[in-house]
Order: sequence, then structure tokens, then C-alpha cells
Amino acid sequence: MLGALGVGGPSVDTVLTDPRTYPGGPVTGRVDLVGGSHDASINDVTLSLIARVETSEEDVTGEFHRVTVSGPLHLAAGQEISIPFHFEVPWETPITAVYGQPLHGMALGLRTDVSIDQAVDKGDLDPLQVEPLPVQHRILDALQHLGFAFQTADLECGHIAGSPQTLPFYQEIEYRSAPQYAHSFGSIELTFVTTPYAAEVVLEFDGSHDSVNRYTVQHNAADTTDWAAQVDAWLQQAAYQRQHAGYGAHEHSHGSHGDEGGGMGGVLLGAAGGFAAGYLAEEAVEEFFEDDEEEEEEED
Repeated sequence: MLGALGVGGPSVDTVLTDPRTYPGGPVTGRVDLVGGSHDASINDVTLSLIARVETSEEDVTGEFHRVTVSGPLHLAAGQEISIPFHFEVPWETPITAVYGQPLHGMALGLRTDVSIDQAVDKGDLDPLQVEPLPVQHRILDALQHLGFAFQTADLECGHIAGSPQTLPFYQEIEYRSAPQYAHSFGSIELTFVTTPYAAEVVLEFDGSHDSVNRYTVQHNAADTTDWAAQVDAWLQQAAYQRQHAGYGAHEHSHGSHGDEGGGMGGVLLGAAGGFAAGYLAEEAVEEFFEDDEEEEEEED
């Protein structure tokens, strides 16, 4: 009976080889299991990526990627088992750090779940740091070079229409406008929708869904483009559109002449299904994100 209640059960500790990765990048490590005071039958061991996402009603914490690292196994009392793992995070995984510094407003966790037959399940939770890909880095650097000031970042539940987005949320990185653009827009929100071959860059101006520009950049263009000049050209184009043609959105492909479309007031659709179903309300998960926010405030 005590075993069924979790007393004297196994312990679990997930050890990451490196807590840093990047969109589409690897996560490697091991899950260490130590048997408790009695034998245990384990159904499976899974790892999942969890994040806090804003919805129209409240913030929810849910998983967006899951891998199974072990099937059924028998863990004897006091026995030690180490399970190695290796998997790639989704290409759309949000950025949580730049140059090793946490991106304010972002937190991402790697959750370990050990399902134990006829007993209380065990788990572990570790922070994961996601650095930008080279082309993302160049664009972030260009905005800073142009005088845009980073404000905050968050994850929004929903889907960007017409994009290759597969996750049920997208990241918004908000900047206060540079002085030379302050007369055209006070702020911009940057979103990357990334695939193995390219990144779609979505720029939203002054928080208006009716004022959005989109561009597609290839990963292999990271080191062959003057990104400060390129981003400046995008912003000048947006400023011109806002001054002479009202709010609208136009899509372009970097390095080619993209087709210009009509207004994109409907570019951001409602919450996608599936994410809320992975909603995690455990106190340990909430404490993880609360602790992360407290550390960010102390660093600020």
C-alpha cells in the first residue's frame, strides 16, 4: 500500500550533457533511475518539452514535443539504471537566450515522466536554453545595431495563416522602435517560423494584426548578407507603406521578387487545438516557471 502511494518508490534524475541547444538542434543526456525500498515495474520513460503560452483567457503551461526513451522495464529495490537519450527539438522551438543571456519573458523546460505500474508516477524537470540559429542571430543583431531596444518576449497561442507553422503557438519578440523610425511606429514584434531550410520572418508593427510584413530568408544566407542593410530596407518599406498606403501586409522571398498580397488582418488566427490538451497544472511545473521569473527579475 505504501508503495502504491509512492512511499519508498524509485528516484529519477535527468542529467543533460549540455543544457543549451538551438532550433532543430540536439538534446542529449541520460535519465538515472535508482530503485526504492521495493521492486517497481516501469511502463515507460518519456521526455517532453514544456512552455508557458499566453491565450486569450489565461497563461497555460503545456507540452509541445514528446519522445519515449524507454519502454517497460523492471527496477529492483536499490538497483541503479542509466538510460541515455538523444533527440532533436522542433525547428520552431522558441529562442530563450541570446549570447547566453536569458530572454526576458521566456522559459522552457525538459520534463521527465516515469510511469510506474500501480504506483505514483515519478518525474523531473530541467531548464533548457535555446540559442538562435545563425540567420536568426544576424537579424536580432541587426535590430540592435539599428537602435531597436529589446522589451520582452512571449509565446502566443494561435497560428499564423499561410505560414509553415506546425506548433500551436508562435513566439513574439518585442522591441521599442529606434529613434529614426519612431514617427512611423512605436514598437515592432518579431516572429520566426523556422523550417530546416529557411526562416519566415514576421514583423508586426505597433501590436496591430492589420500591420504585418513577412519575409522568407534561407539559412545559407546567414553569412552572405548585409543584415543591417537588409533589415533596414524591410523597415523603411514598412514605414513607407504605413505612411502612403495605410496598414497592410506584403510577403517577400529574400533574394527574389516575391508576390505582394492584400491586407493580412486575418494573419493571426485563433488558438490551435491540441496544446491546451497538454495542459500541466502540477505545482512542480508552476514553481519551475515562477523560480525562473524570479531569477530574471534579480538579473534585471
